[in-house]
Amino acid sequence: MSMASNTLTDIPGLKVGHATDLARATGTTAIIFDEPAVCAVDVRGGAPGSRDTELLRPDKTVQTVDAVVLSGGSAFGLDAPGGVSAFLAENGRGFAIGPMRVPIVPGAIVFDLLSGGDKDWGRFSPYRDLGYAAAAAATADPVALGTIGAGTGATTADLKGGIGSASAISPSGHRVGAIVVVNAVGSATIGASGHFWAATDEVGDEFGGRGLAFPWPADAHALKLKGARPENTTIALVVTDALLDKGQATHLAVMAQDGLGRAIRPIHTPLDGDTVFAAATGTVPVADYARDMAAIGFTAASVLARACARGIHSATALPFPGALPAWKDRFG
Repeated sequence: MSMASNTLTDIPGLKVGHATDLARATGTTAIIFDEPAVCAVDVRGGAPGSRDTELLRPDKTVQTVDAVVLSGGSAFGLDAPGGVSAFLAENGRGFAIGPMRVPIVPGAIVFDLLSGGDKDWGRFSPYRDLGYAAAAAATADPVALGTIGAGTGATTADLKGGIGSASAISPSGHRVGAIVVVNAVGSATIGASGHFWAATDEVGDEFGGRGLAFPWPADAHALKLKGARPENTTIALVVTDALLDKGQATHLAVMAQDGLGRAIRPIHTPLDGDTVFAAATGTVPVADYARDMAAIGFTAASVLARACARGIHSATALPFPGALPAWKDRFG
């Protein structure tokens, strides 16, 4: 069952902000935790781009993070967490080291440099400023979806990609939400039908209510690829209110990756940098770890699959020559 807004902000204790530069066809999205949250990561794609993911390993000293950043810009976008860190430092947030506080802000990027727009930004890229703006804009309101923030320049093999989000209550009673930037080398739709691979997870008509294609398209299993360069990547964050440690959050990230496999085909290719963060705000205890973790991970995979389809369903085409059509242009 999805919750009130059916977005990540249904999880208490966090805010989400977007910064969009439509002229450059790019942007940044920041997820800010009200209090430091346990965080882990699972990386499956062959061409990832990330910051501070190594410190998320269970054996590393820092146990919590202040924010997670998802950004466009490929390697240039790795400047965005610096802008978020600046905002947090101004507000007294960060890991305490003597009199200093160091904000802990891991992040990941997607490649959107060929999506159109003016990328001739001079000596310094705009991503540090976009990160700051995204953090400053963060609210607990329902998350805006589609062609916004880090999803601005996102694409798939055949349709415009974008930012998606979804939420649910797990069978264990824990809240689970996901936010994702769908910028895959593959496709989220079945053949040329416009039906989503994630249809088996859909709640109501959150991404069109079309269900699975019938009759089954002859081209359902035809390979659809965006291109032969590493210009892709789907990056996501799943959050639960469960009380987990870093090792348990790592397992949650692993289970959540199944949602990408249910929503996008192919996934985890050498041309993708697919990365899933998992965070736990720790406000609701776990009574039976094995059973509750199975329920939370099961739900995380489902909400992530739904978020992928919602991001594409909500996207609008970019206003540039040769831009990919949005799902609504072709099928809506």
